[in-house]
Amino acid sequence: MAFQQPQSGQMSDSVFVMIPLTLSGGLQDAYSYFMRDRVFANAQTGNIVLMSHALFSRDLSGCLRYLLPVLAFALGIMTANFIRSSHLGHSKMHWRQTVLAAEVLLLAAVGFMPAEWNWLANALTSFSCAMQVQSFRSVDGSSYASTMCIGNLRSGMDYLSAAILDRDWSQLRVAGRYGMIILLFAFGAGGGSLLTQYMGMETIWVSCGLLMAGCLLMVAGDNPK
Repeated sequence: MAFQQPQSGQMSDSVFVMIPLTLSGGLQDAYSYFMRDRVFANAQTGNIVLMSHALFSRDLSGCLRYLLPVLAFALGIMTANFIRSSHLGHSKMHWRQTVLAAEVLLLAAVGFMPAEWNWLANALTSFSCAMQVQSFRSVDGSSYASTMCIGNLRSGMDYLSAAILDRDWSQLRVAGRYGMIILLFAFGAGGGSLLTQYMGMETIWVSCGLLMAGCLLMVAGDNPK
């Protein structure tokens, strides 16, 4: 199956791959919040706020509850960089495909973990999310995040403002792309919250399926670099 390559020449930067990854990002956040003790897998700003509140309230267990995913997120960023570095000079597999394969394995394991292991489930989900957001940072030449919305919202409004102020209507296309990314994330989060009512802890496996779809799209149309 042939796909139109994005500006970068890499399928990993295409809209085709962005769609399942962004849906998965929204689902991961909804899953960790509704099923895993009200912790955000992706929105570390919220975790830091809640961690600080617990710290100043002298709630050590509550502080650790939110500190662990923050630390796991930081470690995930470093791990993605190490994976990329280890693939330099190798051409059999794109390093981003390795990241997605690792994500699928980690999140599949999360689905088996009981509520008593929420601390570990949240840490692994945040670690996985960080690898994803560090590895997939652009779509058709525009920077974006598949696991959070604040940067996409800022960029979208920036392009929309430029279109209005400069009367450069070509900017509307880019602004619309950011709007689509935010809607996809919201759809993933909303759908994920509904699925938790039927699938419970196993809802995260839907995210695994979406990530696998993204990986398969890359295999079909990417060049390993």
